[in-house]
Amino acid sequence: MAGSGPDGGPGTGLRVAVVGGGAVGVTAAHDLAVAGAAVTLFEKGDLASGASGRAAGVLYDAYAEDVDAAVGARALERFRELSRSAADGDGNGDSGDPEFAFTECPYVMLAREGDDDLAEAVAGAAERMRTHGRAVETLDGDALASRFPSLASDDVTVAAVASNAGWTDPASYVEAVAEHAERAGVEIREGSRVAVSTTPTGVTAADEAPVTRRFDAVVVAAGAQTKRLLAEAGIAIPLKPYRVQALVSGREYDGPMWYDASAGAYARPHPAGLLAGDGTEPVEADPDDWDRVADDWFRESVSETLRDRADHDPAVERAWAGLCTATPDGDPLLGEIADGVFVAAGWQGHGFMRAPATGEAVAAQVLGEEAPVEGIEAFDPGRFDGDEEFEISEGMTVEADERRD
Repeated sequence: MAGSGPDGGPGTGLRVAVVGGGAVGVTAAHDLAVAGAAVTLFEKGDLASGASGRAAGVLYDAYAEDVDAAVGARALERFRELSRSAADGDGNGDSGDPEFAFTECPYVMLAREGDDDLAEAVAGAAERMRTHGRAVETLDGDALASRFPSLASDDVTVAAVASNAGWTDPASYVEAVAEHAERAGVEIREGSRVAVSTTPTGVTAADEAPVTRRFDAVVVAAGAQTKRLLAEAGIAIPLKPYRVQALVSGREYDGPMWYDASAGAYARPHPAGLLAGDGTEPVEADPDDWDRVADDWFRESVSETLRDRADHDPAVERAWAGLCTATPDGDPLLGEIADGVFVAAGWQGHGFMRAPATGEAVAAQVLGEEAPVEGIEAFDPGRFDGDEEFEISEGMTVEADERRD
């Protein structure tokens, strides 16, 4: 992700505003600038201060639906490219590439004895993943114990093991891509609140009001704030923020990443020891007024799961909450929502792990280029009227991966 925009590139002469300094926003800004566009990125706080900075950093392509699997695979390619680029730098902080590391690690999804429907869903999802070219094995409890002795497997009916997976620090991705974006010519304005305009297409920064800066295109990738920003511009989208939770334990852990579908909890290795979550609250949250501290019930619940599944009695160093965004069908909103205005939101808790591919996709749409992943047009926001009523469903579920089957 290095380099500057080519002379005469497809975006030459195009002026684009990107609203949102998370993983999707910085990726889209970078790719647009490399293509030759003049890009200004507006972030109301600091880069990665929203959902990206609070994300778990679990990365995989193990999806049961073809377009999800393809987007996940492309995202992993770009994560690895950036990691190799960072490793090739000289490390002195002067001219090397910014620090970013992708750590390879298998991902295990399992169901417990007694959860027959869930076990059937896990096995069926694994089979569909394989039909889409994903490297996923199906194991019983004994085989899982042999493969990963660190996991308690005596109560496991079935497990799906994805080998094309890994983890990273989400904030380091945003920082690294933002540095590449600036090298490519992107103007990054932190602490800049804006309003989106459709007549004319552009944005009005709070510190420049009432002057509207005109742009050829505006990309809104502002996470939980996306619905409000677009509503103020007269654009309705069916999007609901909801609260999720995670913690970091300071005790050593050397096993795989895993998701216990029966318990609704996941874990991965972390430099301090282990990171675990999910703690989903399936109710709409106020993106301007929500509790950023993890709840006691969540700490107790996930700690019990960690002790049972990984013989890990957590020493909690920190615990927090973040906001994810949901849509009526569990799929994201990605594409042009009004003339010159593009949206990228609604990832149902899987936004960071797909950010390199989705940022690339929305940049291609702005440039009028062919989508980098086949089938991504299924995420066109025009499939909704914008006033749909719906209930929030947890993103990390087996059922969520079956939603279009």
